[in-house]
Formats: sequence, C-alpha cells, structure tokens
Amino acid sequence: MAGGDQNGTGNVSYTDFLLLAFPGLQESRYLLAIPFFCLYLMIVAGNSILIYTVRTDHSLHSPMYVLIALLFAVNLCGSTVILPKMLLSFLLGVSHISLTECLVQMFFIYFVLMLDCNVLLLMALDRYVAICHPLHYAGIMTKKLLAILTITALARSLAVVGPVVILASQVRFCRSNIIGHFACEHMALMKLSCGDISRNKVVGLAARTITILFDFGFLLGSYGCILQVSMQMSSGHARHKAFHTCGTHLMVILTVYSCSLVSSLVFRLAKSASQDVHNLLSAVYLFLPWILNPIIYGMRTKEIQDSLWKLLRRKWAHLVPSKAAAVSRTK
Repeated sequence: MAGGDQNGTGNVSYTDFLLLAFPGLQESRYLLAIPFFCLYLMIVAGNSILIYTVRTDHSLHSPMYVLIALLFAVNLCGSTVILPKMLLSFLLGVSHISLTECLVQMFFIYFVLMLDCNVLLLMALDRYVAICHPLHYAGIMTKKLLAILTITALARSLAVVGPVVILASQVRFCRSNIIGHFACEHMALMKLSCGDISRNKVVGLAARTITILFDFGFLLGSYGCILQVSMQMSSGHARHKAFHTCGTHLMVILTVYSCSLVSSLVFRLAKSASQDVHNLLSAVYLFLPWILNPIIYGMRTKEIQDSLWKLLRRKWAHLVPSKAAAVSRTK
C-alpha cells in the first residue's frame, strides 16, 4: 500500500487490495469453493474436449467449426482469468492483489467478454455468406479472410476495453483497500475511488452502448437476411438445416446477451440487495455462457457429435487392447 487511510482522507492511493468474494458468506467459504471448483472443471473439460475434437477431425476444419472452436478457447481463457484466483480467495479467506495485477485482470475479463461477442458476430457473418451466397462461400470465406477477421475481432476488443482500463489506472483509491467482489470488476474497483470518476462512467457507458447497438444491428441484419433467404428455399431439407444451424447459434447469442442484460438491469434496479446477491449475479453472467456453449453445440451440432463419438470409440479401441496386453503379461 502506498498510503491512505480508511476514511479516504489520505493524500495518496492504495496500491494493494484484498479481494473478498461473497463478504457475507465468509464462514461458509470452504463450502463455496466446492461448487465453483466443480464449475471450473466442467468449463475446462467441456470446452477442451470439443476444441480437441474440432482440431483432430479434418472434416471440421471449415470456417464455421473453426469459429466454434475459437469461441470455446475464449471460454477457457475467461474462466482461467477469474476462477483460480476466486478459488484461492475462498480457501484463504482473502486474496491479495496489487493494483497492477487488478488492472491486468480487469483488462482480460472485459477483453474476453468483448471477444466472446465478436466471435458471435463472425459466426453470423459466416452463416450469412454460407446461406445467402452459397455459390461464392468457398471463395469468400478463405483462411486468409478468417485470419483477418480474427485479428479485427482482437483489435476491436482492445479498442473498446483499453480506454476503460487506462482511465481506471488514473483513479485514486483511498476509501478502502477491500474489493467486495471475487474479481477486479470495474465498478467494484471504482467504488473505492475518492476522486471524480464521471469521465470513467461516461466512457464506460458510451463503449457499452455503442457496442450493444452495433452488435444487435449486425446480428438482426445478418439473421434477418438468413431467415428471408431460408424461407425461399425450395428444398425442405436445406431449409431445415439452415434453421437448425442458425437456431443453435441464436441460442448461444441469447444466452450470452441475456445474461449480460439481466445482470446489468438487476445491478441498477436492485440497489438495496446485498453485495453477495450482486456477486452471485455477476458469477451467473460470467460463467453460465461458458458452461452452456459447449453443451449447446455438442448436443445440437450433428457433425461435432459424430466426430466426438468417433474420437471416443477410437480412444476406447486403443485403451482396451492395451489393458488386454497388460493382463496377458501378468499371467
């Protein structure tokens, strides 16, 4: 800590903090660690298995499946940024974090969330080209364009999140050094500020508003055109396949954006709710999409299902002879 006092009258700012996840449930923190540890294992296992499935099956190396695998990779990164530190906080009671570490974690949390939305936009673009311009799909959605779009998604995430985190780094924090949250969430940290943060609020609100308006406009335009073209298809099988594929993407989109919207609304409307309730809503908003995405794609995408079963059968076929050989050697 560089200095400061608990009343916020110091001339310098705290540079070391304590992350206090679910402040009202500290006595039960060891029990809280169990479900969140299981949640982390499920996120890592589900996303990793499907990434490996897409990577090992060459029939899944088309742009749509590459983007799905990219979404799973983003899910893995997001959970790893938050959950290990959160579990440590449960086990130790508090978790020390420097201001620099806090800002780095904040950057990666929002960078991953933004990248998550950007990948969904790329998926919408991919389906738009595949369904509305099927004859030109292979020529348009090349590996080169996919790489350019991925770099653009990364650059957009950086452009939106960077200014918010840079402005946060310029704020003085002298109210307290205890962050009543499981992660360095922006508003949780801003509550500890003792200066004027109106600029931070304006930039944050502007970034969020512009992003949401653009995303919803892009998604509505893309899937609106897809719906119009699909309704005009003469083949019932092709129409069903288009609806099924896009329906799967829309389920993921609704999961991601509805969790964000509900969490944001409750945070603003339920101001009298305890910090634990707000933290739980943040946890649902962050972790629910990361655990549901592989389930949705794994259950609704036949090609991924078939490849996964083939992979499991192949692994089992290798495992059974190995066990049989080991038994015969012992006899």
